[in-house]
Amino acid sequence: MIELRVLYGRRALLHVAGIGAVVGCVTALSAAGGCKNSDHEPPRFTGVGGDAASSAATFSASASTGFGETKCDGALAVQGADPMDGARAIGLCTGVLAAEWVRADGSPLAQGDGGMNGGGDLTLGKGILAGFGTNVKPREGARLLALSSGAARNPTDPGFHSVTGWSKDTTVHETPAGYPKPSPACPNVMSGSAFDSVGLRLQLQPPPTAKSLAFDLNFYTFEFPGYICSSYNDFFVALLTPTPMGLTDANISFDEQGNTISVNAGFLKVCHPQQASDGKFYDCPDGPGDLAGTGFDTTEGGVSDNSAATGWLTTTAPIEDNTQPFTIQFAIWDAGDQILDSTVLIDNFRYELDASGVGTVPIPK
Repeated sequence: MIELRVLYGRRALLHVAGIGAVVGCVTALSAAGGCKNSDHEPPRFTGVGGDAASSAATFSASASTGFGETKCDGALAVQGADPMDGARAIGLCTGVLAAEWVRADGSPLAQGDGGMNGGGDLTLGKGILAGFGTNVKPREGARLLALSSGAARNPTDPGFHSVTGWSKDTTVHETPAGYPKPSPACPNVMSGSAFDSVGLRLQLQPPPTAKSLAFDLNFYTFEFPGYICSSYNDFFVALLTPTPMGLTDANISFDEQGNTISVNAGFLKVCHPQQASDGKFYDCPDGPGDLAGTGFDTTEGGVSDNSAATGWLTTTAPIEDNTQPFTIQFAIWDAGDQILDSTVLIDNFRYELDASGVGTVPIPK
């Protein structure tokens, strides 16, 4: 018996196997993009990287790295023209069968019509950043992925636009299956039509020892404090296919009440203490420090305490069949109008050896 660390993402998974089984699996990975289950071939995907050559290149890189961690995001451009760079930014160096920039409903991402004032560009809703603002750094590696209903940029980056509202496309965007839907915290409020959406869809082959997946996220919104439990909102979802048992839709990122990640979710802790539009007092235990330099510290109308963030959270979900590829789609959109923007940071995607249920929890500071 030997111990082999098979690298998927940047976390090494310990795989114990006989030498013949290890060699056979690595050979299959290099030749066909994934360990085979009998004669079953992984399904193909329409995004970038779905062909056999791309998959083989992805997995052969894993086989050549040896032991320890691998990193692949050190020199990625902020524009993220290649959707595979979006995967690399969140920590996925291997096991990526395909990647595609999309809208919230999964349709291909295009520039859009320029928005209400012209000059808008939906493709600026994706960005690969070395950090966010003054204090927020990647959770691993050198880069993180940003998706935004506005501009996924730091204020110092080319292409930045104020989070107070940048319209990119006047066309109503379709939402994922099951949306729009009320937040349990606001049972009588239905959000409005979707605008300015952007997302990243990935098809991934998990390692044979993986029983669950996890990733970290940090949601920023300028809808706070004035639009809690309003039809005007921004939403972030992480859609997992096949969908874990027990869920009513494919989203795996929500709070303990079932609220989709938005201004209505119960995670807003990075802010200035204040009473918000829902009548509740938010004590903001993490303070406003992580808003500094992000653009979400913008003063509007002489008031500098607009906006809030969740701080870093971790979402986990089970992998019910690690012999088969799965698809995960991250997406954000503006609901009800095209102004007051939100941004989500995503990083540190990883697989775990232990089984896990679906859930999202704060990461202690």
